[in-house]
Amino acid sequence: MSSSAAPRTPSIDLLPLRYGAMQAAFSALALPLYVFLPAYYAREASMPLATIGVLLFVPRLFDAFTDPLIGRLADQALHARRGFALIAVACVPMLLGFLFLLGLPSLLRDGSHPLAFNVLAIVALLLTYAGFSAATITHQAWGAALRADEAASAELFAWREALGLLGVLLAAVAGQFAGARGPALMLTLSLAAALILLRPLARHPGVPPATAHAVGWRAMREPLRQVAFRRLLTIQTVSAVASSVPATLVLFFIRDRIGAPTLAGLFLVVYFGCAAVGAPLWGRMVRKFGAARAWFAGMVATVVVFAFAATLRVGDVRGYACVCAGSGLMLGADLVLPPTLLAGLIRRLGHSGSLEGAYFALWNMAAKLALALAAGLALPMLAWLGYTPGTPSTGTLPPLVIAYCLLPAAMKIVAAAMLRGFSMEKTSRLASRSE
Repeated sequence: MSSSAAPRTPSIDLLPLRYGAMQAAFSALALPLYVFLPAYYAREASMPLATIGVLLFVPRLFDAFTDPLIGRLADQALHARRGFALIAVACVPMLLGFLFLLGLPSLLRDGSHPLAFNVLAIVALLLTYAGFSAATITHQAWGAALRADEAASAELFAWREALGLLGVLLAAVAGQFAGARGPALMLTLSLAAALILLRPLARHPGVPPATAHAVGWRAMREPLRQVAFRRLLTIQTVSAVASSVPATLVLFFIRDRIGAPTLAGLFLVVYFGCAAVGAPLWGRMVRKFGAARAWFAGMVATVVVFAFAATLRVGDVRGYACVCAGSGLMLGADLVLPPTLLAGLIRRLGHSGSLEGAYFALWNMAAKLALALAAGLALPMLAWLGYTPGTPSTGTLPPLVIAYCLLPAAMKIVAAAMLRGFSMEKTSRLASRSE
């Protein structure tokens, strides 16, 4: 018997773990950067909420409009087999900028140099966002190139999202028990471990990305000419702002409305844990009812959850845990259903295999604009309504309840009404229309 016929011991495919571990590190940054930072600056630097809103809005707005350029840079790096190098280099400003953001309040604790604080914070945010965007966009594009068929890609992305959720949960626990040092230590260690795991993939041949997927400003004109895409993008943006406002204000609400700041980490674990449970359930609902109907149901349920949240008072810990569980389940809908609708729309418009990069670049820009608008809208609104961080929010409709509960609920109602008039069947008629 020849050696070639000898049975081989099946090898364990470590590629999904090596690739997905990077998402855990990215998530370890995303939670403190987008959720913890506003409350941290309000508490440690005694910054006015309106100032924090502007401080976050400007860099996030700039970050959103740099995505197309970063996408082209990522395509060039992947074509040259330098995807790992670009990710590793991008992690440097990402980590240094984030560490500086956390340390800035202690450097200027006396508050005697507000202008210097604001300028340094904006510079640190720009560094952090630039590195974060370059690393994540390259990582996402690399994942599309590592597997050649749909089933294998689905497995790879499932690992990525599962490990990303693990990173979020660990970041929440780290913030709960170690304060500001927890997220910093968590990010440093997770980045080091993830880069070590990812390094062997630098030699992986992968599947060369299609040149048609290179994203530039000219390529973006075609999606924006499509009536159906503009409608779906508008719905997604309104819905994303509605979801981003509570994420920006959650720590304020837990501390000053519920009166349970020590339980913030536990509440976040419940929230993201239920999102993990909900995501596959919403995927199953798509097969029964379609993505548009399922998303509409999720929006209506979100309105009910936040209406209930508006009735909570100080000490309603169990009630707020139910809000976290319910809104977490609805987050699963927001994670799964909009991209599903977009993918189906691209197919119906006949742009599969040619313009996905342009569509998803605009989609990502809209998501980042939603985060920018959430900070730029909710925080100044709270300040205008008279809310002071650290002051218990009592009464029937205090400013914090209006901003955290009623504003997102109203925006979800608007998004649901817009979605009600949007169906995938209509896109067949709209596919031939462009303006």
